[in-house]
Amino acid sequence: MSKKNLAILLRARMRSSNHSAKSPLSQFPKEIPSNPQETHSGDHVLRNSSDLDTRGRGYDVVRDTMHSAISASKTGVSDITLNDFQEGYSSLSLEDRGKLLLALAKEYDVNREQVRELIKQYLGLETPSSDDALSSVFYRIEWNLRHALKPTYETFFERLNTHPGGLRFLSILRADLLSILTKENMPALRTLDSYLKEKLGMWLSPATLELHQITWDDPASLLEKIVAYEAVHPISNLLDLKRRLGIGRRCFGYFHPSIPGEPLIFIEVALMETVAQTIQEVLWDNPPIPENQATCALFYSISSTQPGLAGINLGKFLIKRVITVVKKEMPHVSTFATLSPIPGYMQWLLSKLSSQSRFAEEEQSNPTSSTFSEKVLLPEEEQALMSQSDDSSSGSNGMEVLLNLLSQKNCDWATSPRIPPVLEPILMRLCARYLLQEKKRGKALDSVANFHLQNGAMVERINWMADRSEKGIHQSGGIMVNYVYRLENIEDYAQSYFGSGQIHASPGIHSRL
Repeated sequence: MSKKNLAILLRARMRSSNHSAKSPLSQFPKEIPSNPQETHSGDHVLRNSSDLDTRGRGYDVVRDTMHSAISASKTGVSDITLNDFQEGYSSLSLEDRGKLLLALAKEYDVNREQVRELIKQYLGLETPSSDDALSSVFYRIEWNLRHALKPTYETFFERLNTHPGGLRFLSILRADLLSILTKENMPALRTLDSYLKEKLGMWLSPATLELHQITWDDPASLLEKIVAYEAVHPISNLLDLKRRLGIGRRCFGYFHPSIPGEPLIFIEVALMETVAQTIQEVLWDNPPIPENQATCALFYSISSTQPGLAGINLGKFLIKRVITVVKKEMPHVSTFATLSPIPGYMQWLLSKLSSQSRFAEEEQSNPTSSTFSEKVLLPEEEQALMSQSDDSSSGSNGMEVLLNLLSQKNCDWATSPRIPPVLEPILMRLCARYLLQEKKRGKALDSVANFHLQNGAMVERINWMADRSEKGIHQSGGIMVNYVYRLENIEDYAQSYFGSGQIHASPGIHSRL
């Protein structure tokens, strides 16, 4: 694709996104269908009995091919068999793929009878006192037991991985698995997914990945993918794309030799004098500074491109590699930070306000029912909110008023001249609480916070009205957060977070609590 055609594609994308302005999330793809037949909602409907027969035979053929690929000897499995399976699988409906994956998970799982028999043999042996003949029996049974504990489908995954196009196919297969698990959370499928995720994580180790700086000179087909996969701040036009790849900006992607021309994950970096407080100044407001004046490398967007690699932390390795590259290229850059969204904040806050408002009502009628009651607001915040109560945001207490304000259609409160100054200290304080104190299994509740904290970052600063887009207001009340990667502390911070859930934060963040 030429740059001219890329410009046409971008204009078409912008026109399309204008029709869906009410839903900013609709501007970028959640998942590219791996089966073209599934792009139309009616395609899965069987129109007559001959369709049913054809589809049924198709499923049986693919299942037989899968069995041949698994059961053949190491030297017996052919590229033709694996090709036939991949092509056949791609032709199946999502329903038939689910049936096939369930058959794979159940019929080619661990042979538990064999495991039980080996355990009996092992427990029946007396522990050898020295390196005698009995020791060799122990070693043999232990070797057999290790192999018996591996599911049979491990062989299948390994054969596909070494087959041309197999790694990409396995990521598509796992994307299907994840989609099916959202509807049917079966233990056998969960186990299959966990095993495949582990294998993909091993095959996509940092040693196998290639770091590439993406520039305007790259093929248009690659630039098209950057536009399509950008998941944090949509690329609005050709000028926006060129700016993000130009002076004062960097874009790096991780690539794998088995998936050429396709970034698995990419990160966008702005070279700045100071750590930015709003996304507007990063994307549009100011022209880039001369690169030799930059002291800060700001990571403002990181996007994964393969739904089937969800949960595999490629971003951790990417950020560390990019820090190393930028530091080597520009020794004068001493600060590495992010300007990050807080995607779960508003959802958490609205849920908290809703539940606590109900508890407050129950407490009025029954004072003994206050076990789960919590004072979300400070007295002065309660008073300030009640003074803002009107017909559009009335309530019997401050929590109800805040809930009604934040629930307004189209987030009208954000454009009001009088409401944001009242809400700023309240939302900023509660945001600091959300980032530092709200946990899930001992780790940060917010997904982006958890990502950066487990990579060794610290929470440096939260910024009011840093993202004024509809998406930003809806997700986090427009608030964004700066995480900072201090090179001398990255490993220590990551270990303390993994070990005890400790979240390192600046005094400024703690003061808001």
